[in-house]
Amino acid sequence: MRALCLTATGGPQHLALREIAPPGPPASHEVQVAVRAVALNHLDLWVANGLPGVPVPSLPHVVGCDGAGEIRAIGSAVQHVAVGDRVVINPGWGCGTCEACLAGDDVYCRQFGVMGEHRPGVAAEWVNLPARAVTAIRGHWHWAEAAAFPLATLTAWRMLATRARLHAGETVLIWGVGGGVATQALQIARHLGARVAVTSSSEEKLDRARTMGAELGINHTTTDDVGRAVKEHWGHGADVIVDSVGQATWSRSLRAMRPGGRLVTCGATTGHAVELDLRRLFWFQWSLLGSTMGTPREFAEVVARGEEGHLRPIIDGVYPLADGVAAYRHLAEGRQFGKLVLEVSP
Repeated sequence: MRALCLTATGGPQHLALREIAPPGPPASHEVQVAVRAVALNHLDLWVANGLPGVPVPSLPHVVGCDGAGEIRAIGSAVQHVAVGDRVVINPGWGCGTCEACLAGDDVYCRQFGVMGEHRPGVAAEWVNLPARAVTAIRGHWHWAEAAAFPLATLTAWRMLATRARLHAGETVLIWGVGGGVATQALQIARHLGARVAVTSSSEEKLDRARTMGAELGINHTTTDDVGRAVKEHWGHGADVIVDSVGQATWSRSLRAMRPGGRLVTCGATTGHAVELDLRRLFWFQWSLLGSTMGTPREFAEVVARGEEGHLRPIIDGVYPLADGVAAYRHLAEGRQFGKLVLEVSP
């Protein structure tokens, strides 16, 4: 079967379309999925470049965190999906047997891992997965939309709904709109009734975000003080800040937050080492929150909202699987607004 594989780390130039052995019949608690489409995330770029301390399981390594397809076969113990069902794939899960997993909190499992990073990915014609990693979709979804939905939507949902406990009427500042998580965070914040400010270095992306409900767009390359722009617009700092940029934006995020505000982060794109004045932390009674992926309950919640037509991802472009290198390079350039998708099987 065909699969997009990383043959070495060091960049997307080491990606190649390979013929690899297909998976065998699924085990009792597994399903086999005929993958139709795979969506790219910045995590895929980091894996291709080589994550320090996180070696790929083996080479060649099948890439891809996000995917959707049809059930091709099921194990004897699987009951919640059937052959022929259209499914979306939850990219991350734990061991399934520890205290955290049994409580439905896989994200706290010490064996929690993400497809395409810690495990072989989904950019292949067929994959075997734990049955608990797939959820059937019944509504009208095109394959690119379904593949682009899971990781970014789940991550943004946990950040805002669970960790930050965002509620209607609050204000949210989202850094770097146009990326998958930031764009889904915008949709989720608006869906929950919040007022949203976004940043970007692109005026075109800011304009797109305004059409999606952002009431304030800030060009963070031409605006010296993002915090001041937020406070001048709302009369106070943001209640919640979504920051996955890290080192380059950390201090500006803190300046943009109101007393009692919450900063939630899921990444450190520009670096992980930041400074924090503890006096400001306790005086302003801020909450600094980390967030990674989401739980099975949260995945079920976002899929249910997707079935209702909410939170559907923005698709920037679709590439055939054979053009995976071009899609990765497009993502690395940072010009996209929304998700880039690879079509595995039409």
